[in-house]
Amino acid sequence: MSLLLFFLLSPVISLAAERCHPDDKAAILKFKNSFSNGPQLLPSWTPDRDCCTIFDCDETTNRVTDFSLTYSNLAGTIPDAIADLTYLKTLRLHKMPFLIGEIPQSLTKLKYLRSLDISWTNVSGDVPPFLSQLKNVLFIDLSFNNLSGLIPSSLATLPNLIGLDLSRNRLTGSIPESFGHLVSQDPQGLSLSLSHNMLTGEIPASLGKTNFYRFDVSRNNLSGDASMLFGTSKNTTSFDISRNNFEFDLSPVSFMTGELVALDLSHNKIYGKISFQILDAFVLQFLNVSYNRLCGKIPSPWKLRYRAEGFEFDNSSYLHNRCLCGSPLAPCK
Repeated sequence: MSLLLFFLLSPVISLAAERCHPDDKAAILKFKNSFSNGPQLLPSWTPDRDCCTIFDCDETTNRVTDFSLTYSNLAGTIPDAIADLTYLKTLRLHKMPFLIGEIPQSLTKLKYLRSLDISWTNVSGDVPPFLSQLKNVLFIDLSFNNLSGLIPSSLATLPNLIGLDLSRNRLTGSIPESFGHLVSQDPQGLSLSLSHNMLTGEIPASLGKTNFYRFDVSRNNLSGDASMLFGTSKNTTSFDISRNNFEFDLSPVSFMTGELVALDLSHNKIYGKISFQILDAFVLQFLNVSYNRLCGKIPSPWKLRYRAEGFEFDNSSYLHNRCLCGSPLAPCK
């Protein structure tokens, strides 16, 4: 082929080789142009650019399946155009401080969505109840935003949910009773993080039936009994109920053992003693029961698999209790 013929045919060849579906290209360009600074910040998103070189596309259908945009200064609200990428499996808008407004209901069009991450933005309004229409979603991360209002009980109807993070918002009210009916499809259990909000009330007793892989409700104003969340049958690895107003007897509590890595009960009104059964938590790396009303001898010796022989957690793990004694605190009388 002559050089002249190559240059004459190259636009045709380039056009034929483009994978991006026209509907997806239109949606992406509309998303860009909905922001006043979109053209400035996203100069490479152009009509002649194959969107499958920017985002992940399905090898068979060539539809965009992963729209991830992070560390961007785009200023404005989430445009409805994002929901025109109807074959998305992953939507991630992360660390976008000038993203404002409410989460649009148009997201319910994303019937194939498995992961929704809108985090570290200034999105506000309620946690939308309509998210319960995303029946294929596995993970929802709405952390580090300005969301307010109640946690919608309808989220518990999501049949495939294995991870929910609503931490670092301004949510109020109580944890929905319906959350006790969450059934994780992951044998490891469900990851639930509601920390750093303004939640009140008691933990629904029904949550004791749920197997949590990670459970974090720290830094709220929750109260009452949380003992139902413990148990040797649970495989929780990280458990944090610190900085609340929980008040219950720790004495009869049986701790998770083989999987427990981090346990934080600090800054509550928990009383009683620490069961020696906690020593069976042989992979524990972090322990804090300080600032409670505990009494009795601190269990020892620890036989931790990933710590030096004879290791003891230091006194910061136990400080400011009513009458705990034994190493690393004062000897028991």
